[in-house]
Amino acid sequence: MKSFSESYKEAGVDVTAGYKAVELMKAHVARTMTKGALSGIGGFGGLFELDMTGISKPVLVSGTDGVGTKIKIAFIMNKHNTVGIDCVAMCVNDIICCGAKPQFFLDYIACGKNIPEKIAEIVSGVAEGCVQAECALIGGETAEHPGLMPDDEYDLAGFSVGIVDKDKIIDTSTQKAGDVMIAIKSSGVHSNGFSLIRKVFNVNEQNLARHQSDLGMTLGDCLLTPTRIYVKAVMSLIDAVKVKSLSHITGGGFYENIPRSLPDGISAKIARSDVQVLPIFDLIAGSGKIPERDMFNTFNMGVGMCAVVDKNDADKAVAAIKAAGEEAYVLGELVESDEGVIIQG
Repeated sequence: MKSFSESYKEAGVDVTAGYKAVELMKAHVARTMTKGALSGIGGFGGLFELDMTGISKPVLVSGTDGVGTKIKIAFIMNKHNTVGIDCVAMCVNDIICCGAKPQFFLDYIACGKNIPEKIAEIVSGVAEGCVQAECALIGGETAEHPGLMPDDEYDLAGFSVGIVDKDKIIDTSTQKAGDVMIAIKSSGVHSNGFSLIRKVFNVNEQNLARHQSDLGMTLGDCLLTPTRIYVKAVMSLIDAVKVKSLSHITGGGFYENIPRSLPDGISAKIARSDVQVLPIFDLIAGSGKIPERDMFNTFNMGVGMCAVVDKNDADKAVAAIKAAGEEAYVLGELVESDEGVIIQG
């Protein structure tokens, strides 16, 4: 007998919609299957066999995050196939900062009403993010929460696990004055600062649909641009040179994230003119009359990831990142100071 409860359906939860959603998402999940994935979706646990080749002291590295209020933009635009990429990115971009390679990912979707086609659309983005990160989507959960949120809304979060050899964990204590910072460019706002953005633009369907000549697209399309996934670029960088630290520039911008990877007594010195700020950030600052200090303390400003290498490795580092398909440039240098981040000019 198939699972079905008329009483539960009358209370707002349709279990059959969940089964349909799983069937619709299976093709997307199949795209992510890597050698280690031993189970498909639908079981009680996701199975993954670790490949220990070349790893003598395995260390598991985990990360979890969500998409935040960027999801509100997806609601208004009724476009749900990109926020999953953001969810994967926010997790895997964190765990690569210690040198770990992501292995698998799980997602969690809470919704007011399970509309199978919408859930499958969300998962298609998660799957695309996993493909970009070269990790397997081995499980997840969709929970219908009637009365807790409107029928047409949802929230999305994820969890990822990576692996690194203990002897190859990035040692941030080796950083010193004179080392060079390399910026890996962002694709836009990524997934942070959207509470401020929604206030600045008073976002609604009309505002998001308006074409912005300085952006070359509508405001909505620009804001929904998925977060870049830096797994391939960072793994290539680690193979090419000795990486002394990596910083994922998320909420808190430069001033919060860069110091997290710096040792005591060392600060990052950056010339304001060297930061290749994307047009969306100029639009946000101008529209909201936001001070520049606040911009750099909220947004990535065009820098999604920051790496520190020896100055003699700078050119090689930039070349390795570009060869992996990302844009990169020298952003600044490390100096003896306790200020954390110094932006001059």
